[in-house]
Amino acid sequence: MATIHNQASRNEIASVVLMPGDPLRAKGIAEQYLEQAFQFNSTRNMLGYTGWYKKTRISVMGGGMGGPSTGIYAHELYRKYDVDTIIRVGSCGAFSEQIAMGDVLLVEESWSESTFAQTYDGYKDSWEYPSGELNAIIMRAAAEQGKQVRLAKIHSTDCFYRMDREANFKIREKYGCVAEEMESFALFHVARAAGKKAAALLTVSDHSITHEAISAEERQRTFEDMIEIALMAAKKETGE
Repeated sequence: MATIHNQASRNEIASVVLMPGDPLRAKGIAEQYLEQAFQFNSTRNMLGYTGWYKKTRISVMGGGMGGPSTGIYAHELYRKYDVDTIIRVGSCGAFSEQIAMGDVLLVEESWSESTFAQTYDGYKDSWEYPSGELNAIIMRAAAEQGKQVRLAKIHSTDCFYRMDREANFKIREKYGCVAEEMESFALFHVARAAGKKAAALLTVSDHSITHEAISAEERQRTFEDMIEIALMAAKKETGE
C-alpha cells in the first residue's frame, strides 16, 4: 500500500523507525549499521531502508527539513504503515554556555511558535512532549553503552534564517530552551494525535555563542554516539 510520498508496501517498514532529517544520513545509517538492508522508498529522494540490527528489525527513513515535512512522513508512517515508534536522530544549534559542540541531547520538552499543530488538528499549546516511556528507554540504552546524554528543553522553529539574531537568547531566557532545531514539535504532536510514541535525539552541530560549526559532509558522517544510542533504544523498544 503506497502513498503519494512513500512507495513501500505496509510490511516493508518495521514497527520502530529512526528518522534523520537528511535522507543521505538515512542511507548511511542503513549501510553502516543494518544487515540485509533493502531500500523501500526513493520517492522525492526521501530514502527509506529496513534491515536488521543485532537480530532486531528496524527501519530508517529521512523526514526532511522542518515540521511540515516531518509531519507528512510521520503521519503516513503512523497511520498508513502501522509504525508504533519514531526516534528522530538529528542536529541542533546550541545557544547556552551549558551546552557544548558534540553534546547529545534528548528532548524532554519542545517549545514552538509554529502553527503546525493548530493547522493539523486545532491544538493551540506552544509546548509538545515526547513519550516519557521511550525517553526512559533511550536513557537506559545510553547508560549501558557508557555514552553521555543530556535532557534538554529545545526550541523547534519554522525559520532557519531568522533576521532577529538575538531571538534565540530571548527564547532561552523566557522558556528555558538551550538549543534549536526544526522538527521535534511536529513529530511529537503527530505521534500524540495518533496514540503512538516519539522521541528526539539531537547532536549539537553549531553554537551561537562560540560560533563553532561542522560542515554538511561532516553531518552525514558523524553523530555515531547518537545513532548507536538510538539503535540500541529501538532494539529495547521492540522487546527483543
